Order: sequence, then structure tokens, then C-alpha cells
Amino acid sequence: MSKVGIDALSFYVPSLFVPMEELAARRDIPYEKLRRGLGLEKMAIPDINEDAASFAANALLRLIEDNTIDPRDIGRVYLGTESAVDGSKPTATYALGVVEEKLTGKWGERAFRNCDVVDLTFACVGAVDAMHNCIDWVKAGNDRKAIVIASDLSKYELNSTGEYTQGAGAVAVLISENPSILSFSDTWGVGTSSVGDFFKPRRYFNKTDLAVSLLKESGVELSEEQIDTIVTQAPSEFWNDGNALVEVFKEEPVFEGQYSNQCYSDRITEALEHFNQQTPTNFLKDWEYLVFHLPYAYHGRRIIFSNWLTWLEENDQMDVLLAETGPVGDDRKTWERAASKSEMYRQFVKDKIEKGERASSLIGNMYTASIFMAFLSLVRSCFIEEEELSGKKVGFIAYGSGSKSKVFEGRIENGWKKSVSRVKLFEQLEERSVIDVELYEKIHRGIQQESVEAHSVITLKEIETEDQNTKGLRKYS
Repeated sequence: MSKVGIDALSFYVPSLFVPMEELAARRDIPYEKLRRGLGLEKMAIPDINEDAASFAANALLRLIEDNTIDPRDIGRVYLGTESAVDGSKPTATYALGVVEEKLTGKWGERAFRNCDVVDLTFACVGAVDAMHNCIDWVKAGNDRKAIVIASDLSKYELNSTGEYTQGAGAVAVLISENPSILSFSDTWGVGTSSVGDFFKPRRYFNKTDLAVSLLKESGVELSEEQIDTIVTQAPSEFWNDGNALVEVFKEEPVFEGQYSNQCYSDRITEALEHFNQQTPTNFLKDWEYLVFHLPYAYHGRRIIFSNWLTWLEENDQMDVLLAETGPVGDDRKTWERAASKSEMYRQFVKDKIEKGERASSLIGNMYTASIFMAFLSLVRSCFIEEEELSGKKVGFIAYGSGSKSKVFEGRIENGWKKSVSRVKLFEQLEERSVIDVELYEKIHRGIQQESVEAHSVITLKEIETEDQNTKGLRKYS
């Protein structure tokens, strides 16, 4: 059977960012706590005419153009996102449609007419699910090609504990036989449990209660009959659509940080165990690199620490650590804090994890795209530093709240350098424009109505407001 894996990569990150040092100063948070503790330097901010569909479209177009891909050869474009722009029409179709228009001159009209397109959603692991599905599909056929896109924006309430982890963007990967960058093994470890560590609920508000509250704040007293007349007969689409409730969707999630961290740890431990049951693996020695879903840059090094201790015991290396830290004693938590700062663990992080963190420090949390960006960060860093990767094995540790982890592995192929050389990751991140906290907050609140920059990339041009048959339909160009 032929190898199947990643043959090419591309990415898109918004051109605006906020320096973490400035945000920390405005929020009265020590910058070093965010920089040295979490690895945060810059936070990518979408312009007002950017969303998950435009991110995905730009990453898809770059992948096709930079790698001279014939779009008619692509049988699937599967998108993983938790930032969908529509409750029914897949976000992937918005991206595909505008890219198809861009490619008409070279490839003719509707170059993706025979392409299977769908969105997959499972918090931050949705794009890994999309890729897992596409890998199986490529294996089941002959010379099949699929493109997987991970596209998201991470948005939290202003002044919340999640605010400084925000980020945005997309990564697109070409999945094919005999890939040039990385081939996947057949083993996938899975850990699943239905929990409420992080979610985006539909929120409901009673219209009558809203009207009463608004009138009360305005100092107006009306009878129940008068209020009912306002709610049911006012010449406003908001009030007179016939529904008693207003349904509101917000990108800002409901979450509990410490609980989510514990769920992440529990699920990846279960997934690692499941992986090992299928294919006995010495995780400490067999995987030269570890790539994680990164809610913030240093999250992987923190979340894997307890597993690392287990791996040391399995490899009879605990005595080496104890020689540095001293005995565990009665207070294990204090000892673990010392062990996490040990030179032995620092070296483990430097050798196996750090290169995958670099892009996250400059972007922030990309949700579904973060694990793909971590892999791109790893291979691009190795390319720049002229480190040979061919034949090395990479372990991937993915997580999505709600919750599920998937653990899988791949081996770097001999052709990785040529493909990775086309992806100017860090160079393009340096070309972005800085914005101040005031402008960022206006964008966040929806106060900013005009785009900050004149974009030469695909953006959202219009949301239909006049035609009742297409009202709300998004248009990109």
C-alpha cells in the first residue's frame, strides 16, 4: 500500500496584530507573566471584513497557486472549524466558491464541480477529524487527492482570562499518496468524554423582558397591553418577526480554564494509552518531535509534563531526574514544580517541542488550525536552521473541548525541504501591521465599521440585506 500524508502546506494569518506587551500594560498584567509563562508575544486580529471563510479561501488559493495544483484533481475539500459563518450552508462552500472564481481564467469555470465539500466541527480537533477522514478516503482509492483546511478565529470576552490567548487564521494541507513532506501511520489513539469544559451555547432572550428592561432604563412606564403591542406590532424586523424569543450566537465561549486543562490532560492520556494498545510505542524515544494543539504557545510543554514523568519511569530514567531535583518527599506538588523547571525537562522541551511553539507565540490560539500551524512552525524552523528531518518521526497530540483527543504519528519524507521552502511563514508574520489596544477593542466590539487596511487578498465584501430570498448570504471577492 502506498504511503499517504501531507504533500504540501499553506497558511493565512490576518495582517493585523496587537503586541502582547501593550495589551498586558492595559490589563495591568505583568508582561513577563505572559511572555515567559505562556510564550505570548503577538495576537493576530482579523480585520472587520475577515472571517473563517475568507481565511480558508486565502489558504486554499495559496496552496493551489504556490504548488501548481490542478483543482480539477482535488476530490475533497474538507474544512475543520468552530467559527462557522452559517448555520446550514457550509463555510467551506463560501471559501470554495470565491476561490473557484479566482481560478476561472486558468482552469475554466467551476473547477471544483466534482469536489466533495463539507465542514466538520468538534471544537479544536475538528480539522484533525477532517484530515483523518480524508486520509482514509485517499487510501481507499487510486491517486486520490484531498485538501484539508483548518480555519478559525479565537475570540474571548474583553478583560477575561482568555483574552490574551486570542488568535486567528487558517492552514491548508494537500493529502495525497506518496507525499513529499510527511506520511502518516495507520494507528490513531482516541480518548472521548462528553464534558462542558468549553462551549458556545445558543443564548435566548425573551422579547417582552427585553422591552420592559429597555423602557424601565428609559424611565417609561407602560401597561402590559402597551408593551405587548410594541413587541408584536412595532414596524421593526427585530420585534415583529413572530417569535417570542431572541436567539443570539456569540463567538465568545463559556469556559472554565483549569477544568479544560484537566480535560485536555485526561483525554490525551487516554488517547496515548489507546495508541499504545494498538502499536506499542516508546513515546520518549520513538518520537523525535511532539506537535500539539496549542491554546497558547507553551501549553504543550505544560500539559505533557505528567506523561513525561510516566515515560521516564517506563524507561528507567527517573533516577537521572531525582539526581537533579532530590527525592520526591511528602509534598509531591512542590517536587513536581521543581521537576518541571529541571534542566532535564528543559532539554526535553528544547529538543522535541520548542520549534513547534514559535509561530503560536506570534499569532495566538488558532483553534482547529493551531496543531497544523505548530507542525508548520516545526518544519519551517528546521528548514531555516538547516536541520535535517528526513526519516524522523513526529507525534501529534490533538485536543478538542467537549471533549476528545486524537493521537497519531507521521514520518518526515525526503522531499520535505522543497515543499517547505515555498512557505515563508516567519517572513510573512514579520510583514504584518501593528494596531493599538483602542483600535483592537473597537474591532472586537463591532464598533469599527471600516476595514483597517486595504487588502489585496480575499475578503468579505457584502452580506445581503435587501433581497428577502438571499438575505444574510455572504459574498466574498
